[in-house]
Amino acid sequence: MYMNNKMIVCAVLLVSCFFSVVSASDSFVSYELFPDTAGEHINAHGAGVLEREGEYYLYGECKGRGNARGVSCYKSTDLYNWENMGMVLTTVDTPGDDIERGCIIERPKVIYNAKTGKYVMWFHLELRGRGYAAARTAVAVSNSPVGPFEYVKSFRPNSGIWPMNYPEEIYKAYSDCVKNSGSWMSDGDIGVFLARDIKPGQMARDMTLFVDDNGKAYNIHASEENQTLHICELTDDYLGFTGRYTRVLAGMSNEAPAIGKYKGRYYLLSSGCTGWAPNAARSAVAPTIWGPWRYEGNPCDGVNPHNKLGPDKTWGGQSTYLLPVSGKSGCFVAMFDVWRPRDQKDSRYLWLPAYINENKLVVVWQGDWSLDWFDRLDRKN
Repeated sequence: MYMNNKMIVCAVLLVSCFFSVVSASDSFVSYELFPDTAGEHINAHGAGVLEREGEYYLYGECKGRGNARGVSCYKSTDLYNWENMGMVLTTVDTPGDDIERGCIIERPKVIYNAKTGKYVMWFHLELRGRGYAAARTAVAVSNSPVGPFEYVKSFRPNSGIWPMNYPEEIYKAYSDCVKNSGSWMSDGDIGVFLARDIKPGQMARDMTLFVDDNGKAYNIHASEENQTLHICELTDDYLGFTGRYTRVLAGMSNEAPAIGKYKGRYYLLSSGCTGWAPNAARSAVAPTIWGPWRYEGNPCDGVNPHNKLGPDKTWGGQSTYLLPVSGKSGCFVAMFDVWRPRDQKDSRYLWLPAYINENKLVVVWQGDWSLDWFDRLDRKN
């Protein structure tokens, strides 16, 4: 059969369109490769999602075999299919620069500031050659959700400032009481690392961002040698800290925080501190962002058939973000990373249904599911 060049081109285009259609996804598939619209495994780890004007933007660590090269961005209209928008923040070759190539960039999150019209990114930064000693928080800003983001600064937050729920006078009285009684308490409970870092500023490692209904934004991060979480209020432009902050789950060794809200209550999802190895997830609830936070234990249910792991190992994953489901109050997509430290770019994802039931966060294993799963949900609230 004879075909001229024009016919061949048309045939190729038809085949391409056909495969493009059939390859589109209409569900989340946990633990497997997560391809973008070009068929490449999504490279956005420790990620967060920004919803803006009907579109979703996924920001995460762009991994090679070693440290992250910067922050990547993907765009979607349905949460299932993601287009690679490229790098929105990259490391640089300038010696001594905060984000010099070889630094560690982790858990980038982006929020939109309605007052300034700016997109603001915060992330955990470790300076090149210093391991995890710097423990800084860093900020970048852009006029567009797809960047480029301009790096602004990094620092240790809240230098010279004591937490709202643990001022200096309480720390001193508490420490003296423990010292005189001879009773044992952990450094995290007493606040030894908090006091140590009052002058240089508090440590800021694994982090997330949260914007409340009134537009107030918060940076939540692991501090005090990862023993205690800090919830810190951001300035109105989201580019700095106001100095108002509180300690959460002191001495309980939490990292990988994620926060959601439902009917005036705040829900925290986090992980224990076991490096790359998975552990049991944790949850907590509070009547205000400042607390008091009540520990609620492990919110997870079900077993991952791929690795036979259940809630005691969070299916092999670690939390990174709670994404509210549009139009479904009290429902979230709970995002987890399945870390593969020997080849970090191959790390997998668990995006699972989460919801609030009787004032508690519940996260359920589902291997292949879509957002209409929530329509069949029977809960008491």
